Parts: sequence; structure tokens; C-alpha cells
Amino acid sequence: MHRGNRHGRSEQARLAVLEAADDLLVEKGFAALTVEGIAQRAGVAKQTIYRWWPSKTDILLEAFLTDAAEELTPPDTGDLTRDLVTHLTAISRFLTASDAGAVFRALAAEGQHNPRLAARLRAEHLTHQRARDRQPLERAQRRGELPAEADLDTLADRLVGPLYYRALVTGQQITEAFVAQLVRATLAGA
Repeated sequence: MHRGNRHGRSEQARLAVLEAADDLLVEKGFAALTVEGIAQRAGVAKQTIYRWWPSKTDILLEAFLTDAAEELTPPDTGDLTRDLVTHLTAISRFLTASDAGAVFRALAAEGQHNPRLAARLRAEHLTHQRARDRQPLERAQRRGELPAEADLDTLADRLVGPLYYRALVTGQQITEAFVAQLVRATLAGA
């Protein structure tokens, strides 16, 4: 019986590689991360990794995309403010305190020197994350909590932009009080 996915990868080995890449990035940093090290940590052959991914960057990108899809989907409690505070708090923790956030920060930094990676991050992550970030706003608009003419893209940018700015640029702490104030101020302007 074949236990691999459509690419011939065993799911257990794939997850081991992704987890090893996350762990080693956090331990050693992007520059010291190697495919050889990932293979050794994951318990798979280096050739196996190269069959599945062309580079360490591709491994990290898949690891990040998998984690983001699992962890950054907003809740639906029926209350816009609660949904936004919960979602933005999750984004903040993800960006600043998780291994996946460390992977994202490394990929974003590498993307500054690698236009192909930057384009992939935009196409493969930010487009999907932007759709997830809009979900609470779309639901609120359908419930009548936001005006029908509200620009949901701009609202989403106003909500998540400061989180990314603090996580990637200033390094300032993202507190729950900051998130709550950000949500209140953004919704007041909507």
C-alpha cells in the first residue's frame, strides 16, 4: 500500500522535515541552516529532501505556509470586536513568539535580497492570509455591523499592518492592550 502523497512523499517524513527545518532555524539562524542538517535532524536522506524541495528556502516556505494556514484562521464568535482582538492577538503571538514566526521573519529578511522569494511570499502566503484577515470584516459587513461600502482591504491593512511593523521593523512588544486599542481605533474610523 502506498503511503505517500501525490508527490510520492510520505506524510510522516514530510512533517519531520518541516519540523526539523523550523527547529534548526530557531536554533541556528537562516545562514547556518543547511539541507544536510535538516536531513540529519529529520532522519531522512539528503537526496530525499532534494527530490521534494529544491532548497532550504523552499522547505522553510512550505513549513511556514502549513503553520500559517493552521494557526492564523480567525474565529467566528458573532462579535466583530472579540473576533478581531482574538485574531490579532494570535497573529502577534505567531509573529513574535512561535517557531513559525521566526521562519516568517527569516523569509521576509531573505526576501529583501531575493526577489523570487519575495514574490512567492506575496503570492503563496500574503494573498491567502489577507483573505483570512478579511473574514471577520466580511462577516460583520453581512451582519450589518460595518457599512456595506466599507473598504475591507483598507480596514484589514490598518488592523494587521501595525503588527507586522512592530514584529519586523521596530521590534516593539505587541501587548494585548495595544491590540485592543488598535481594534477600537480602527473600528471607530470605519
